[in-house]
Amino acid sequence: MEKTHEKYTKMLDEKGMKISHQRIKILEYLANNLCHPTADKVLSDMKKVLPTLSKSTVYKTLNALVDANLLKELTIEDNEIRYEYNLVDHGHFKCEKCGNIYDFDLDFSMLQSDKLNGFKINEKNVFFKGVCKDCLSADKA
Repeated sequence: MEKTHEKYTKMLDEKGMKISHQRIKILEYLANNLCHPTADKVLSDMKKVLPTLSKSTVYKTLNALVDANLLKELTIEDNEIRYEYNLVDHGHFKCEKCGNIYDFDLDFSMLQSDKLNGFKINEKNVFFKGVCKDCLSADKA
């Protein structure tokens, strides 16, 4: 447990961020819950561990962690921002039935286009939507 605490403390310190118990716990939560949670999901789950945690603190912390490039915002639906700890380029699949979002490896070099020569790409996103294998299996049962 102490090693984990040290890891997140070091990450925050390297980014020049103020180190707080809330920031460490939220970063730890996202590292251990790769389900692409919304801020509200982070808040409801974290309230079990930090009952005094406020919505404002969660939003400010998530925004600060994104600004520091320790987290990534993920917008698959226009009305919903999710957060993820995995900063390595990868794709996402959202099940339209259960709402789960799954990561998948993707070779982004295969998506190169001569039409983008001379462009500076700041963000790469590949999203697929459909029905996941668990929901498909449940439909057949």
